[in-house]
Amino acid sequence: MKKFVLPFIGILISFYSAEAQEIIKPASPGFDELHEGISHGRIDTIVYHSTTVSTHRKALIYTPPGFTKKKKYPVLYLLHGIGGDEKEWFNGGSPQIILDNLSAEGKIEPMIVVMPNGRAMKDDRAIGNIMAPDKVEAFANFEKDLLNDLIPFIEKSYPVLTDRENRAIAGLSMGGGQSLNFGLGNLDKFAWIGGFSSAPNTKAPEVLVPNPAVANEKIKLLYISCGASDGLIGFSYRLHNYLNKNNVPHIYFIEPGVHDFKVWKNGLFMFSQLLFKPVDKSSFSKYPVAGAPAQTNVRSAIYPQIFADQKVLFKMKAPDAKKVQVDLGRKYDMVKDSSGIWSVTTDSISEGFHYYSLIIDGIAVADPSSQTFYGMGRMASGIEIPFFGGGYYALRDVPHGDIRLKKYFSKVTNSWRQLYIYTPPGYDANLKDNYPVLYILHGGGEDESGWGSQGKTDLIMDNLIAAKKAQPMLVVMPDANMGGPAFDESGLKKFESEINITIIPFVENNYRVIADAKHRAMAGLSMGGIHTLYTGIKHTDQFSYLGVFSSGWIVPNQNEIANNQYEFLKNNSSTVNSNLQQLWIAMGGKEDIAYKNCQMMLSKFDEMKIKYTYTEYPGGHSWPVWRNNLFNFAQLLFK
Repeated sequence: MKKFVLPFIGILISFYSAEAQEIIKPASPGFDELHEGISHGRIDTIVYHSTTVSTHRKALIYTPPGFTKKKKYPVLYLLHGIGGDEKEWFNGGSPQIILDNLSAEGKIEPMIVVMPNGRAMKDDRAIGNIMAPDKVEAFANFEKDLLNDLIPFIEKSYPVLTDRENRAIAGLSMGGGQSLNFGLGNLDKFAWIGGFSSAPNTKAPEVLVPNPAVANEKIKLLYISCGASDGLIGFSYRLHNYLNKNNVPHIYFIEPGVHDFKVWKNGLFMFSQLLFKPVDKSSFSKYPVAGAPAQTNVRSAIYPQIFADQKVLFKMKAPDAKKVQVDLGRKYDMVKDSSGIWSVTTDSISEGFHYYSLIIDGIAVADPSSQTFYGMGRMASGIEIPFFGGGYYALRDVPHGDIRLKKYFSKVTNSWRQLYIYTPPGYDANLKDNYPVLYILHGGGEDESGWGSQGKTDLIMDNLIAAKKAQPMLVVMPDANMGGPAFDESGLKKFESEINITIIPFVENNYRVIADAKHRAMAGLSMGGIHTLYTGIKHTDQFSYLGVFSSGWIVPNQNEIANNQYEFLKNNSSTVNSNLQQLWIAMGGKEDIAYKNCQMMLSKFDEMKIKYTYTEYPGGHSWPVWRNNLFNFAQLLFK
C-alpha cells in the first residue's frame, strides 16, 4: 500500500491546485519597463525562403533567458496589425521586456516567440495604401506562408517542440483576425490561440468554429481580448457570443481602453502566462468584462458604460433619495449601496441614439453625466449605442461639410427664428457651383437641432458624398414648431406658409442653390412626415422628391385632413405621379407606433394608383431608423 500513497497525494495536490487556479490579473505599472539585475532574452532577425511568395522574407525571433540548443522549447507566433510589419511588436510593444520580466518572476514557461511579417507578398513593406486590395489579400495568403514555409524553417533551425500542444498563435488587430482564422482553422497545428482587438478580417464564428465539439476537445486555450472603447469590439463580442451559445470554453477579457498598444501589451502579458501549462477552464468565465463610457457622456464622466452586448450600466450618487429609476422607454429600478451610489445594468439596448431620464423620487430629470438633447418636449439625456452597421454615420477621414446655424425673420410668425443648414464639402471653395436642396423636418417634441445632433445628418452626408453615393447638396433643417397643437391643421397650414413664404426664399437668396422643383426635396420624420404629406403633396410643382419617415395620417384625429388630401389626390393623381420623381415612404417595422396609420394611408394611395416606394428598417419609432432612412433616401435624390 505504501507504494501508492505518494503518487495519490500528488494527484490530489494537482487536482486541487487546478481547481483553485487564480485568474491572471492585468499588468501593473512597470511591467513593460527594463529591469536591471535579471536575465534577458535575445531578439534577432531571421531570413527564410518562402515558396509561397517566391522570395526571401524576414521575421524577428525572441529566444528566452538562458536559451540553449540542448533544450527544446514551445513556440508562440505573434502577429502584427495592418499598418505594421515584423518590427511592429518590437517597436511598439516591447515583447522582449515583458517576457523577460515575467520569466524573472517565474510566471511563464520558457518559450521562443516568432514575429513574422504577416503581409505575404514580394514587397511586404507597410507603405503606400495599406488598405489596397492586394495588400489585404496578402494577409490572408500569409496562412500558406506560415504553415508551409515559416514553421518548417523554425523547426529546422531552432530547438523547438513540434507538436500542436507546444505551438501557439496570437496577434493584434489584423494579426488578431489572422490568429483566429489560422489557429481555429488549423487545430491540428495550434492548441493555443489569442486574438487581441481582432479586426474585420476575422471570419464569421460559424466559419471559424463549425464543429464546437471538436474545438472544445482540441483547444487548450482560446483567449479573446479588446479595449472596451475600441470601435472593433463587435468582432470579438460576436465570436464570444457564439462560443458561449455553443459551450466552447474561452477567455473573454474586456479592459478599459481603445485600439492601441496599451491593450495589446496587456494582452501579451496575460496570454503568455497561460501558455504551455495546465489551465483551469472553469476559471475562464471569471475574467472581467469592462464597459466603455458612452460617447454621449459629458467630459470625463465614467458612466453610463456600454458593454459589448449593448447592455448599459448606469450609476449615480444620491444618498438621500428613496427611489431612483432609469427610464429608457422601459423603467429600470436602481439599487443603492452603502455609500449612496445607485446602479443598475439594463437589458441589451438597440443600436443608435436613445433618449432617457433619471426618475428620482418620482421626478424625471436629466442625467448630469450625459449630454442633453431637445426631445420629448424638453431637454433630455441621450445615449448613443454603437453597432456593427453604424459605419455610415461614423466620423471618418473624408472631406467634411459644415452645419451652420442661421437666424432669419419670419413674415409668418412676425418673429426671429433659426434653422440649421448643412453645406457639403467644398461649398465655400467651389464658388461657381450651385446645389440642390433637401428640406428635412424633425418630429414632435423636437426642434431644428434634431437632425443635426440626434440624426447625425452631416456625417451621413459627408460619407455618402465621399463614396459618390449621393449628390452634393444642401440640407436645410428648420423648426417646424409653429405654436399651438402640433398636429392640428392650423399648425400644418402655418408651417406650409412658413416654408413657402419665408424659408425657401431665405435659402435661395443667401445660398448658391438651384431654384427649381427638380432640385428641391422635402422629407420628415413622424410629425415632420405629416408636414411633408400636407405641404409636399399639394406642392409637387415645388418639390420633386418627398420622403415620409415613420408617419401617416393619424386616425381618427386627422381623418378630415386626410380625406381632403385623398380627394385632392383622386383629382390630381396623374399630375402628382408625373411631378414626383420619388414618393419614398419608410417605417420602423410593425413596432413603429405609426405603422397602422401608414398602412391605412398606403391602401388609399393604392386605390388612387399613386406611385410610391415603401421600405422598412427594424427599430420602431426611433432615431436609429430615421438615420437609416436619410442614408437611403439621400442616395435617390437629384439623379
